Amino acid sequence: MDFNVKKLASDAGVFFTRAVQFTEEKLGQAEKTELDPHLENLITRADSTKNWTEKILKQTEVLLQPNPIDHTGARIEEFIYDKLDKKLPSRTTNAELLGQYMLDAAIEFGSDTPYGKTLITVAEYQKRLGGAEREFLHTSAVTFLSPLRNFLEGDWRTISKERRLLENRRLDLDICKARLKKAKLAEAKAAATPDFQETRPRNYVLSASASALLSEEVDKAEHELRVAQTEFDRQAEVTRLLLEGISSTHLNHLRCLQDFAEAQATYYAQCHHYMQDLQRELNRCANAVSAPHSSASVCPNPVSPAFLSGPASSGAAVPAASSSSSQKPVTLAMEQSQLPVTGARKARVLYDYDAHDTSELSLLADEVQQSQAESPHTHTHTHTLHFTSLHL
Repeated sequence: MDFNVKKLASDAGVFFTRAVQFTEEKLGQAEKTELDPHLENLITRADSTKNWTEKILKQTEVLLQPNPIDHTGARIEEFIYDKLDKKLPSRTTNAELLGQYMLDAAIEFGSDTPYGKTLITVAEYQKRLGGAEREFLHTSAVTFLSPLRNFLEGDWRTISKERRLLENRRLDLDICKARLKKAKLAEAKAAATPDFQETRPRNYVLSASASALLSEEVDKAEHELRVAQTEFDRQAEVTRLLLEGISSTHLNHLRCLQDFAEAQATYYAQCHHYMQDLQRELNRCANAVSAPHSSASVCPNPVSPAFLSGPASSGAAVPAASSSSSQKPVTLAMEQSQLPVTGARKARVLYDYDAHDTSELSLLADEVQQSQAESPHTHTHTHTLHFTSLHL
């Protein structure tokens, strides 16, 4: 091992002088070279960019992985696979895990039972939701999180390194300015009060030597100041160029943000589509349970005929009304409904139903509906049901 004692001592001396200069500046006992206003604005803008990028990155990770324990484990796993230069395996999402549990429960309870069939149906859509979530997480990590993290771990580290170097160059410049100032003061003081009181040649030689040493010290300090000023200007230019690159970083982050918003919109649209399909499937299942003789492919009537009641004779039987795509949901044939010519009936809505066109009626779960059967003509065989919403 090559151990250079002189270099170590020199570095220690430079560090000490910089520390003294920095302390005196903080105490107001030394002058400080101010940076260019444009450079100061760039530094402020860069610091703001770094701080907000860190906050956005951290909160986005929390949004994508709310559980802090899972988030920490995922970061550790990602770090290990990155160091091993291996592809990170896909992680099972919570929705997919829930779907698998539902499938296992359906097998345990019996896949032929109504509950088992419903579990299988919901499990299928839970797995679809989990797949959409996994795709969204992957897209967000590639298009949004990675660019932000690369900026903080790459570009910002380079900027920080050059800024520290600029600060050291500024301290060296101020040290040289202070040294030159002291040398000039000493030279001016010696010139103002020369020691020529004695006429002996020895005193005259000593005074001349002191003046020469002071002049040499001033020249040396001026040379060091010129070198320090050149290095400071060069480093300031390098730092300025790097800081001006923040504008390009903002444009890059803008594109990444747009990609993230698009991925988010696609994910939520897929989830909405899956949940609508699941609602239709559950409606068909509920219709099959409430009316086992009806076709499973027909959308169910959200008003269950089991809750139909009225002031008419209790011996009148009300069978389940079957619906088809060619019938309007608010009009039933007399043969199917078997309602008397006059009278009122009430029914409780089992679940929500959104009307698909103007010929249908939107209903809310647990809502009580009242129907009024009328027969304006004795020779007709059709009754029109007029519903009036009663929110109880």
